[in-house]
Amino acid sequence: MTMCSLLLASSNILEEIVSKEWKIPLGPYKIPFSNHMLMIMVACLLLMIILPLSLQAPVLVRKGFGSVIETICVFLREDVVRPFLKEHTDRYIGVLWTLFFFILTMNLLGLMPIDKVIFLITKKDHIGGAPTANIYVTGALATFSFFLFHIAGIREKGLWNYLRTFTPQVPWPMLPFMFILEAVSSFVRLFSLAIRLFANILAGHILLAVILGFIMIFKTFMAATGSLFAMILFSLLEIFVAFLQAYIFVFLTTIFIGFAVAEEH
Repeated sequence: MTMCSLLLASSNILEEIVSKEWKIPLGPYKIPFSNHMLMIMVACLLLMIILPLSLQAPVLVRKGFGSVIETICVFLREDVVRPFLKEHTDRYIGVLWTLFFFILTMNLLGLMPIDKVIFLITKKDHIGGAPTANIYVTGALATFSFFLFHIAGIREKGLWNYLRTFTPQVPWPMLPFMFILEAVSSFVRLFSLAIRLFANILAGHILLAVILGFIMIFKTFMAATGSLFAMILFSLLEIFVAFLQAYIFVFLTTIFIGFAVAEEH
């Protein structure tokens, strides 16, 4: 094995999207725990600490980081959610804000080299990672949204009325077919939410890994300079994608809630 192969094996950027499972002893039991679960907990702690500290002061005009958070919240409420949910906006905006900031925080944590920093300090690798590059994590988020928009429809219309308006008004011989079609469409929404977020975050890490690999393959000054420049540009693009994917997830969830709570026309 050449030195280049050894170097590539020891600096695999794709390690951050691999789930590493540990066993935490708890009496006679061993509880499974992974690096992505750890990053989810870190995201929750950061949100529970940073957001209250940024917004706790009741001021007329906020400044600094609190102003950024408030601007995002107002934009989501007035320009994204209210056009679809109208009078139902205030009832669901809290959970939609939570979804956005939770997904955004996990996306941004996945871009940080936390795994490498922890390795330099503790000599233990595979601690960090990108949780939204795990299909099980995005699947759980999509499942939450799936139940959210169905529960919203049942809450606003009642169970029987929601089931009655679940399909468009068609002649009764076509009703079973339309019900099956709408049910399949509902599950397609779930999978589209999960796969869209997972695939975009995963693709970004793969792209960065490929660009970094050019340095190991060509081993020239020009290749290293070009790869580093491209890494900087694509890293900035990944930050934009982190915001964009959180926005798209919330935007689509809002649309699906709007479909569920809308009155029959």
